[in-house]
Amino acid sequence: MNGHFDFGYPWWLSYGHLTVFAFAAALWLLGSARHWSRAPMVLLGAIVLWSTAAFFVTRFVLDVNGRASLPTESFLRSGSGRVLDMGAGTGRSSIMVLEARPQTTLVALDLFGDSYEQHFGRGATPQERLLANLKAAGVEQRTTIQAGDMRQLPFEPAAFDAIVSSYAVDHLNRAGVERSLAEAARVLKPGGEFLLMVIAKDPWLQFTFGPLLLHAGTRGPEWWTSRLQEAGFQVVDHGMRPGTLYLLARRP
Repeated sequence: MNGHFDFGYPWWLSYGHLTVFAFAAALWLLGSARHWSRAPMVLLGAIVLWSTAAFFVTRFVLDVNGRASLPTESFLRSGSGRVLDMGAGTGRSSIMVLEARPQTTLVALDLFGDSYEQHFGRGATPQERLLANLKAAGVEQRTTIQAGDMRQLPFEPAAFDAIVSSYAVDHLNRAGVERSLAEAARVLKPGGEFLLMVIAKDPWLQFTFGPLLLHAGTRGPEWWTSRLQEAGFQVVDHGMRPGTLYLLARRP
């Protein structure tokens, strides 16, 4: 299906650069009409060019409010199984997995607390917003929505064939990361796979947003590999996509 999706990310992530462009372009035109000196005109011209380029990067390269695709086809090659989405948010990663692996079922888990509204804004209840996106994708029948803390998962050991977590674990401090990864290992079956996606230290982000998205959880592949290994995982693949570091790990 191709219904309407609302992943809830703030407007400035997709369109904020147009505001900068409009303001800088208006000043450039004013300066041109009034024959301002060269230095401010060059600066304004540079801002106009940067905001234009940054908008196209945000909208068509990063596309944070668009539908996501699996960063690696190695994840859950069997195409079936029970999957946990840790920190499902508004369902972007849940939909990504359910569409790429149509024989799977999925549990979309999130705290649905204050941090949810901080990231995705106010509106309908968090569960309603998530369900609306699942319905728009036509995958709601294969999804169970459950409230819970990824640092203390409400599931029995070895309950899932695979786990995905996108831009959630990296919002925690180190102790929270370690607890979440240990919990992921606990509820994953032997041989099960864990696809972890986090915000990367990426030139695309640095060019487009500067320090705005480089929060405290932005760390490199070596750091995440060490944390996964400490939790009992074997990292079998990792790589980069624009704005994203992904690691594919397996429980022995």
